[in-house]
Amino acid sequence: MGRDLVADSAAARLVFEEADDRVGFRLSSLCYEGPADVLARTEHAQPAILTTSVAAFRVLAERTGLVPAAVAGHSLGEWSALVVAGVLAFGDAVRGVRERGRLMQEAVPPGVGAMAAVVGLDSATVAALCEEAAGGEVVALANLNGGGQIVVAGHAGAVDRLAALATVRQARVLRLDVSAPFHCPLMRPVADGLARFLADVPIGEPRIPIVSSVEPRPIAGAAEISSLLIAQVTAPVRWEETMQALRAFEFGLALEVGPGRVLTGLAKRLWSDVRCEPVGDPAAIARVQELLR
Repeated sequence: MGRDLVADSAAARLVFEEADDRVGFRLSSLCYEGPADVLARTEHAQPAILTTSVAAFRVLAERTGLVPAAVAGHSLGEWSALVVAGVLAFGDAVRGVRERGRLMQEAVPPGVGAMAAVVGLDSATVAALCEEAAGGEVVALANLNGGGQIVVAGHAGAVDRLAALATVRQARVLRLDVSAPFHCPLMRPVADGLARFLADVPIGEPRIPIVSSVEPRPIAGAAEISSLLIAQVTAPVRWEETMQALRAFEFGLALEVGPGRVLTGLAKRLWSDVRCEPVGDPAAIARVQELLR
């Protein structure tokens, strides 16, 4: 992950070098070479995804002069968006998401929590099924992604009970391969630890409008950034509403910057009049250069 960007651009290489320095180990080598099971641990995956995303954006900006009309991020991606908007310095953000990942890994022992995607039911129905399935444990809405996709998170047994109830109602349910149950009340210890970290981090005013996924609206200013990042840990990602709020900004091109293309697929379902492109490697950046000429 990120190897092609670094081979193609000095700007990307500088981002990975700064990440290595700020996290105190060779994150770059882990991204380029793995092993995959170590990289997949959320304490490593979070800084790795952030670093790759910021590197891709900096190459894109350097080669196109692109200044976004607005930015937003899904869960961890909100940290990348805050870096792009000038709210967080990259070095602080990469340390922050490593701490966020470490705290998440420690909050729930392996195997205790789970997440599952539910397709084909509305959020009110899934919320009611969560209450029915809980049985004294936790299962809650975690991602409201749009396009009929809702993700739940909580104790593994409660998620399994929810899956059975949803399947009876003709929904399609897919257990997700994740290392912790994100965006649910089981992450409350993470919020406390993240609050302590952010207390010492400089936070600037956004230079580009940024739409929060916790309260799907443009962020008013620096004063509310910390509280939104802390709330994000236990709150559902309201991504469909976030994308609706972004429509207040006039644009005809939406770019998913970083590794992956899941958000591109979600955006295409909701924005039929907007061109949506994933931008995570030199070939994709070259395509966007052509589009912007």
